[in-house]
Amino acid sequence: MPELRPLCPDHAPALLAFERENRAYFARTVPDRGDAYFARFGERLRALLAEQEAGVCRFHVVTGPDGAILGRINLVDLTDGGAGLGYRIAERAAGRGLATWAVRELCARAADAYGLTFLTAATTLDNTASRTVLARTGFTATGETRLSGRPGLTYRRSLTHAL
Repeated sequence: MPELRPLCPDHAPALLAFERENRAYFARTVPDRGDAYFARFGERLRALLAEQEAGVCRFHVVTGPDGAILGRINLVDLTDGGAGLGYRIAERAAGRGLATWAVRELCARAADAYGLTFLTAATTLDNTASRTVLARTGFTATGETRLSGRPGLTYRRSLTHAL
């Protein structure tokens, strides 16, 4: 059974390995993080944890039964009762419902533990898997956008009802 855990400093080595192992896979559907992200990973992680401590964002890892990181799922820019949702699932765990499970879990946590009333998300048009996850978890397309120059859609989900 997977677990959704808040990001902590102890996750650093496994999280960096997760990002490196899946970099090419992620780059097929989402903007690449770039070489600087990997070169300054420790610094970036400390900044994320500081944002989390300040209550601006909520970062999570999805772990498997063996504790390995299979994904990450985050809430960013918490303000006015809402936040932006983002997630990445490892290539080796994709296509098995893990992203759908993680989004549902985080929606429940966002409402119950973080007091949020809505979430937003965005994905590129060619990321069919992400668009499917968002639809399955109650998000509704609200408009068009561009993500790193690529056409995409924006989404929104109310957290006042459960799926």
